[in-house]
Amino acid sequence: MGLRVSPVGWGVAVVATFGLVLGRWLGWLELATIGAALAAVLVVSLVMTAGRARYAIRLDMADRRVKVGERAVGRVEVRNVARRRSLPSRVELPVGSSVAEFTVPALAPDAEHDDLFAIPTARRAVIVVGPVRSVRGDPFGLARRSVRWTRPVDLYVHPLLVSLAGASSGLLRDLEGQATRDLSDSDLSFHALRDYVAGDDRRYIHWRTTARRGSLMVKQFEDTRRTQTALALATDPRDYADDDEFELAVSVIASLGVQTIREERDLAVLAGPGSLRVETPPLLLDDCSGIQLASSGAGMALLGRRVAREAADASVAMLVTGSVPSDADLRLGARHVPSGTRTVVLRCARGADVSVRTQGSLSLATLGTLDDLPRLLRRVTA
Repeated sequence: MGLRVSPVGWGVAVVATFGLVLGRWLGWLELATIGAALAAVLVVSLVMTAGRARYAIRLDMADRRVKVGERAVGRVEVRNVARRRSLPSRVELPVGSSVAEFTVPALAPDAEHDDLFAIPTARRAVIVVGPVRSVRGDPFGLARRSVRWTRPVDLYVHPLLVSLAGASSGLLRDLEGQATRDLSDSDLSFHALRDYVAGDDRRYIHWRTTARRGSLMVKQFEDTRRTQTALALATDPRDYADDDEFELAVSVIASLGVQTIREERDLAVLAGPGSLRVETPPLLLDDCSGIQLASSGAGMALLGRRVAREAADASVAMLVTGSVPSDADLRLGARHVPSGTRTVVLRCARGADVSVRTQGSLSLATLGTLDDLPRLLRRVTA
């Protein structure tokens, strides 16, 4: 709860003070009268802010997660918990950088009043809704007293998605793991037999060969590893021609990430200052809602280094950027990805045709719309 005098109110106070002081000092009755009148108006304004309505106010959002283009619907419910009838009042609801106002009529004891509201979601964002405040003030806007009744609520506007069911299976398949050339004494992929050495686990002695050769022989394995997918998004504004291109890149990252999580594969999403949450699709999309371009963000030239530093065990790396970097920039950014990692550099250029060029373990791909993503993945894995 707080009392705030507006700039106009402070101006009235200054003029009233000067009018009273100068009018009395100079003997100017008219000036003193103006000062006294303004002082009276200010006092009445302050009196009108006195008191406090006894309300129980609830902010109810029908859904705190919506997609771009969907309307978020909510309700503000006001109940008079006092023993006497309340006076009409005004309630404010901050929504992002805007403020919605609702008029609450006079309410009998325990009576309720509610107002429905809808929030348009034309852009991906995290919108802070609330807190709900009741406001008392004068008609001239000189002073106001506000009381906070609820906590703010985060509304997540998720990026658009495209279904990738089946389109990514060739690139992201895991099955029984990918074999490496690293030898191990215990794993799932049998490689060869070798002579027993003191300290070896006796569970891996191959008794049939031991009986035939007359000396202890143990199994040796190749290490296997689960497929880990690393998705890295450029957040340097210099990589993108416009904001719509960046929105396309975020939707690509979100679509790939959601599909990977649904297939229960290991995933790391590197975007912004840190890694995004990948425990469930909603958590990933919540974090995607807050991704922003920043002058300090990683551009295409740094994405490969970031994958090497934060997801060194990745077997598949997908680097997503805008249309500005050249082919040479794409190759330069990808060369720092750990060797042996299947790498796809995906350039988002709105309106461009789908194209894929593969050389070794590196593919350079371009897409113009989000709907092109399944077709692009099929071409990458062909």
